[in-house]
Amino acid sequence: MNIFTTTTSRHGVRILLCVGALAAASSCSTTSVAQGSTQSGDAPATTRPITTERSTASTTSSPRKTAVSTTVTATTEPEPSTTTTPTTEPAPTTTLPANVEVVGPWLETIVAVGDDDGPNTASAQLRLNQLGFWVGDIDGHYGFATTQAVMAFQKYLGLSASGKVDQETADWLTSFTEKAHGSSDDGTLVEVDKTKQLLFIVVNGKTLWTFNTSTGSEIAYTATNRNTGEPESGSAVTPNGVWKVNRERPNGWWEGDLGDIYRPKYFKGGVAIHGMTRVPNRPVSHGCVRVSVAAMDFIWESELVPLGTPVWVHE
Repeated sequence: MNIFTTTTSRHGVRILLCVGALAAASSCSTTSVAQGSTQSGDAPATTRPITTERSTASTTSSPRKTAVSTTVTATTEPEPSTTTTPTTEPAPTTTLPANVEVVGPWLETIVAVGDDDGPNTASAQLRLNQLGFWVGDIDGHYGFATTQAVMAFQKYLGLSASGKVDQETADWLTSFTEKAHGSSDDGTLVEVDKTKQLLFIVVNGKTLWTFNTSTGSEIAYTATNRNTGEPESGSAVTPNGVWKVNRERPNGWWEGDLGDIYRPKYFKGGVAIHGMTRVPNRPVSHGCVRVSVAAMDFIWESELVPLGTPVWVHE
């Protein structure tokens, strides 16, 4: 008669024991696999036969002999998974300065019109306007305001500032992606960049419009003061610093100390932002900040530079 018992090892392996009552040490074996499922991601369990045989004989005179035979097959404990889910490094992000506005390239090719009138000039005017260079009316007429806007664009990019849409200028007008901006990224002010010879109208930290300008030549001069009749000498410097518009002349031409000026807005003594019929691509004034007559009218009509507006002059 055989008696079957089960026991469980400390590793979770079930073992079936067979105890025989026969006089000859009969054997009995069975195989049991440890219960447990393979978790997702774990290495699959491998089986390995382990055979253990133990025989016990009584040294007494008792005719009864007991034989114990144990055969087990156990699974190894699941090894921890070494497979890790790959992680992707986040793409680096580029944060643009607060005063930069991306407008993208132009959808059509800008034609190198030189200074001719026509539909292609109207397209160039539209593009200049989108990039923040004031051109006045979008009418296809290559007038003084358009010449000034093209010159400002060329200065901004460091091109030869001819005021004409040559091939290089046309290519840049087509492909450039950012609206023009000054250095200021905070507040509402006029920014005059003497190095670039550009004037920026900044509103709440964003450049709204960009104009061609001509500042002081920084060359010594001697001229007759038209108001006093006396000779006057100076060095034709537009003073660097932060100033404020403190007085203005609203309508038409006015006699300045050294010449006629159009609708001036003074910010430092006799130094003013004013309109002029000649605004070249280099500094030529006695110290004032010149823009075109049409641009000065636009500044007044749009109330872009009221009294008290800060004026930041730098280079």
